[in-house]
Amino acid sequence: MTAQLPLWATDLAVFDTETTGVDTTRARIVSATIALLGPEGEVVERYDWLLDPGIEIPLAAVQVHGISTEIARTSGIEAAVGVQQIVAQLLEMIERGFPVVAYNAPFDLSLLAAEAARHGVSLPAELSPVIDPLILDKQFDRYRKGKRTLEAVAAHHGVEIGNAHDAGDDAIAAGRVLQCIARKYADVIPQELAELHAAQVQWAAAQAASFQDYMRRVRDPSFVADGRWPVRGA
Repeated sequence: MTAQLPLWATDLAVFDTETTGVDTTRARIVSATIALLGPEGEVVERYDWLLDPGIEIPLAAVQVHGISTEIARTSGIEAAVGVQQIVAQLLEMIERGFPVVAYNAPFDLSLLAAEAARHGVSLPAELSPVIDPLILDKQFDRYRKGKRTLEAVAAHHGVEIGNAHDAGDDAIAAGRVLQCIARKYADVIPQELAELHAAQVQWAAAQAASFQDYMRRVRDPSFVADGRWPVRGA
């Protein structure tokens, strides 16, 4: 018998970006998707963006997501316009009562915060409620071996990703992974969104502290893991 989906997981605003790099303070958004998923993981609404980031897209990034500088310049909208639209759509989803789901939320949301600041777009310092399937997977299945990339965790939960590193496919897969986790651990996951958001703040800090301890023991005595969640400042 399949466990019932918690009420907060029946409608989810999923979000993902593809970028020019991995440094959230300097990287730019190249593509982004926000979609609304229903209780069966079906796509109810979907919004996609292709941006001209205003800088060259490094080859290493092109090899990940397949979007070249030429494609972005030819077909993408101006970065400032795109960032404003993405922020507006994300805030509208929250206003409508849907939690924002982002896999490894501090990456996409910190990047979005930096882009908003860069282009003079207003974005609240505290984004809530946010749900991060990566934090939940680590919290409730902490001793499982193997990688915790979206691809690996989706495979573990039996969720298919169409094209990995496509913002749309990744966002939708993250939402479906979350619904799998929500069903599996329905008896131990907080039932209220505000409580769940607050719990993830604590879990993220604890997970980072544990990882930092491990890294300092085995690799680098000065290693620092940033446990701030869901947005990390500059």
